[in-house]
Amino acid sequence: MMRQVIIYPGEDGFWVAECPSLPGCITQGATREDAVSNIKEAIQEYIAALEEDGLPTPEERFQALLVAV
Repeated sequence: MMRQVIIYPGEDGFWVAECPSLPGCITQGATREDAVSNIKEAIQEYIAALEEDGLPTPEERFQALLVAV
């Protein structure tokens, strides 16, 4: 399974990672690698909780695009 993830440095020095197609699925880590590891786990747990509750898993519908201004 593949999900789009956004990773960016937070104001507190930690890296923030979020999965836009799963509302509220956000985590952080002391390093970029920690944030990536944490978001993978958060996505798995998020989807497991949906399945446990008998709810559908949202489809991946986001696309990333860099725009020069």
